[in-house]
Amino acid sequence: MSSGGSAIRGTRVGSGPMGEQDRGILADRIAVSYWDAMGNETVRYFSAQADPSEIPDIIDSPHSGLPAGKDKDNPPEVAINEPYKTHLAYVKERRTEKEAVSILDEALEKLRQKKGRA
Repeated sequence: MSSGGSAIRGTRVGSGPMGEQDRGILADRIAVSYWDAMGNETVRYFSAQADPSEIPDIIDSPHSGLPAGKDKDNPPEVAINEPYKTHLAYVKERRTEKEAVSILDEALEKLRQKKGRA
């Protein structure tokens, strides 16, 4: 003889007279459609008793990974990402020696003025 859990054979733990209709496939729910900038529609389901403030205005679209909003005509815009800069690109943006010396001189002069005041 084997001993198991405390549930009666043939029953499901957690189910009861009010269990299944309050959650799962029989629960009352509402469908909310979200659209991304590519025109993909995503439908999410929320509890019918959920407070409207609990339903998000923007989600991440599983189709494109872009933000998706409830307004079909004005979906959230695609974020503009800056291209990756290589080390060489940063080296090319560096200041010239003259500019670097003048910046250093200005910084040292400010420090000397602060030290003289204190």
